[in-house]
This record gives sequence, structure tokens and C-alpha cells, in this order.
Amino acid sequence: MKWVNRLWYGNRAFALPLVPVSWLFRTIAAGRRWAYRNGVFASHRIARPVIVVGNLTVGGSGKTPFVIWLAGQLHAAGYWPGIVSRGYGGKARHWPQQVRPDSDTAVVGDEAVLIARRTGCPMAVGPDRVTACRALLKYHDCDVIISDDGLQHYAMQRDLEIVIIDGVRRFGNRFCLPAGPLREPPSRLRAVDLAVLNGGFPRTGEILMQLEGKTLCNLAEPTRCQSLSSLRGEQVHAIAGIGNPDRFFARLREAGMQVEEHPFPDHHRFMAQDLVFNDNKPVVMTEKDAVKCQKFALPHHWYLPVTAQLEKGFADHLLQLFKRKIHG
Repeated sequence: MKWVNRLWYGNRAFALPLVPVSWLFRTIAAGRRWAYRNGVFASHRIARPVIVVGNLTVGGSGKTPFVIWLAGQLHAAGYWPGIVSRGYGGKARHWPQQVRPDSDTAVVGDEAVLIARRTGCPMAVGPDRVTACRALLKYHDCDVIISDDGLQHYAMQRDLEIVIIDGVRRFGNRFCLPAGPLREPPSRLRAVDLAVLNGGFPRTGEILMQLEGKTLCNLAEPTRCQSLSSLRGEQVHAIAGIGNPDRFFARLREAGMQVEEHPFPDHHRFMAQDLVFNDNKPVVMTEKDAVKCQKFALPHHWYLPVTAQLEKGFADHLLQLFKRKIHG
């Protein structure tokens, strides 16, 4: 995985041999989108308004905390949102699957369980977003659906598109797969309704989102919490099976910890031995990883929940935009 990051986010020249394949990928992606927009491929209208939260790049950009924030804002405004997702990493025999806070991450995926726990919203997952939406509405009377990811799932019509951009890595070398990390070219941003930047310095038209986390929670005793600063100066084992583990490691260092990094592939299915280091140093991980590790948690295992903070006034702007899209 490290060589992929060097290819996509390092010296642009290293990717040049793969550029012809990227042009082919880009052409196919553009043709596919055109086919859905012009009725060559079937695109389905869902019985409720759909808000898609997606990204242009492969890997994590901050969609999950934004989806959690968005669900909270919609609920506070009087809506009853439901959520659909791919269920990436889940190994269910049959799709779609309804997701509950106590669902098995091995069946429905880690992000789905995390979202269900944090939002309390009804949720369904499956590779086919249209089928997932219909399964969700079969059991829940939601009045709006949030699609976690699915920007490129054009079989599902949408009313609002929001793209999340990694504020540190942005679009890497700006090549499409496989030479770069892009699923679609940056020009796709011109067609979306909102662009949210996860950290960094916003450019024209981008809304800044900051992820804040100041409290560590214990995996073995979830009600036991302590300040992030309580581990200042201590040596810790940092666990991260996410799209950009360096962001998490940097956050712990900023809090004053001496970090021994243990990166894992995104959506890694953790086993007990992954957290054994033959010492008594604290083990600190992301909340997404924690939902997969609770069954073998020990007293020195901690996780850091984060909350999305958006620019002042953005929530009102988003809700007004949503209403205009729905009601005209």
C-alpha cells in the first residue's frame, strides 16, 4: 500500500507509464456517466429525496464524520433521515442488509455499524444502492435518504451532491486510476452542489470541515473516558486501519504522544493478535477500528471519537439549498 501512496501522492513522474491506462479509465467513466444521464442505462428515482455524500478519490476523505454530522442537522431540522451505504468490508451472504448499532461488522462493514451507533438512524447497506434504498423504506418511514458514498453510483438518482475533499492530500497527482487516486477528474466538481474540505486551507467555493476529538474512550469499559491530553509525553501504540492513517498518527503527535505507528489496510478485519505488543503501553485507535476490536478489548485499549465541525452558517445554507432542490 505504501508504494501506491508514493505513486499517487508522490512524484508525478513515477505515474507517467500508467497515464495511457488512466486516459482509458477516464473516458470510460465519462461515457458511463453520459449513458446514465441520457437514458442509455436505467437510472431510478427513489421515493424520497436523496443526498449523496461522496468523493472523487479512492480511500478515506472524511465522509463518515460528515454523514454523522449531516444526519444530526437534518434530525434537528425536523426530518427523519435514513442512511444507505455500500457496506464495504461486510461479508453478508445476502444483500441488502439492515444495520443496527449491535450489527456484526464482519457482516455489514465497520463504517455502517459506526454510523448506526453514532446517529441512531435506520440504515441499510448493499452494493446496489437503489435496492438498499428500497429495503430501507420498506421498514422505515424516512423522509430523506443520505447515501454514504455513491457519487459514482449513477443508477440511483439524487437531489443533492456533496463531495468531501481530503485537505492534506487533495487529488494527489490528479490522474485517474490506476496512475492516480481519482475515480473521476477534478472537473467533476463543477457539477456538484457543495464541496467540503476536510482540514487544510479552503479554495474558492470550498467549505472547511475540522474533525475535533479531545476525549479518549476505553474499549473494555466504554463509559470510562479521559482527556486526550492525559497521555501527553507517553509512548503509545497507534492503530489505524483507515484510508489515510498518517492523519490519525499526526493528531496523536499533536496531542504530545510519542507514537509507534501500526498502519493497517483500510477496513482491516482485526484479530486479537494485531493488538499484542508484549508491553503495557497504551494502545490508541480510531473509532472505526474500535467497533471491530471491542470483543477482545483490554483495559489499556483506547479509541478517539471525532466530531465534524463546519463553518458557521453552513448548516442553514445547506438546509435552504436542500429545500430549494426539493420544493423549488
